[in-house]
Amino acid sequence: MRGVNIIGAYNSRFGKLEEESLYSLYQKAIAGALEDARRSVEDIDAVFVGNFSGGSFNNQENIASFGVNAMPGLRHKPMYRTENACASGSSAVHMAAMAIKSGMIKRALVVGLEKMTALDTKGVTRALALATFWPEEGSKDVTAPCMFAQLANGWMKKYSYTEEQLRPWLAEIGSKNYTNAAQNPLAHLQKARTAEEIMSLPDEKNPMVNTPLRLHDCSLISDGSAALVLEAEGESSEGASVALRGFYNASDYLDTFGVNKSDSFLEGASFAVKNALEQAGITIKNIQLAEVHDCFTITEMLLYSALGLTKPGREFEAIESKTVFPGGECVVNASGGLKAKGHPIGATGVSMHAYIYKQLTSQPFGLKVPDAECGLVMNIGGSGTSNCASVLTRMA
Repeated sequence: MRGVNIIGAYNSRFGKLEEESLYSLYQKAIAGALEDARRSVEDIDAVFVGNFSGGSFNNQENIASFGVNAMPGLRHKPMYRTENACASGSSAVHMAAMAIKSGMIKRALVVGLEKMTALDTKGVTRALALATFWPEEGSKDVTAPCMFAQLANGWMKKYSYTEEQLRPWLAEIGSKNYTNAAQNPLAHLQKARTAEEIMSLPDEKNPMVNTPLRLHDCSLISDGSAALVLEAEGESSEGASVALRGFYNASDYLDTFGVNKSDSFLEGASFAVKNALEQAGITIKNIQLAEVHDCFTITEMLLYSALGLTKPGREFEAIESKTVFPGGECVVNASGGLKAKGHPIGATGVSMHAYIYKQLTSQPFGLKVPDAECGLVMNIGGSGTSNCASVLTRMA
């Protein structure tokens, strides 16, 4: 099968974008990616759109075909929407890559978008609960914080750690991502915080959401979009190219941690990463930067073992050794991550790929990781139900 390259990328500002609609986010994303790739709409063979719940957030399902409204040159070209909870964007990337590898198309436009802030917090919580196993979870008020608190508690129980030990490690992750985002002009939050500042916040400013997760352990409710142009290897390209060397989506049980899957280790993520690295013919030691799914600080922490940076139960070693901090062996979430860059659900996975692409072509949106040659995306949907990993490498 032929290879796939990314030849252009766009990322909107993330945040509460009152001036933007789902439609304007879409339109700006495709225009921006095409401009960056130095391609015209006529060059595109198909469009793949990652969007979690335009119906819940914006009363708009069937969003993929709006691409024709945005750019009439796309009329009569195939367009598909992917929905895989928070992994919707990376799923769109993978579907586009598979279409190119199959030989059916040469070039694809991939868009990820979500307009979440049109709803209040209660409405957002209800919409996100649709990504749970509804009969046993969503209908019984089991939310995302509940599920990932279960993961944190399961990890503490298995390895005999206390909440007092866990909290400083989570604060370090939050601080790292706040600090990285402060250098990212597109990030939702651009205020650096130290771990000590997070730890010293009074309960009313950092309330417990679901024990042991507090407000500053949670990702953001954001609006935003991102887009990529993917092209078959060997096509003539004017834009800077990055190879999508390996990718994999490992699906798992549609229920919370500790029912049919581990509540102390991210099994699906580990499986996906191993397969993507194997496809690329490299190991985690070859990866200099990673954009990973820190929907909660505990998620990023447990991804350190899923990626192979540490052994399970010793994830904190990547924090204490500064392995995942700027200047470390594998910089994690140089963008600020979901925690501070923002988390517009459908845009997240595409944004992760866009940020790695920009790093590997020496045009980072924010913090630069010097001399990076290989990057990893790890995007999770639901309670580890969809686990999308991608390996991107700089072209020789």
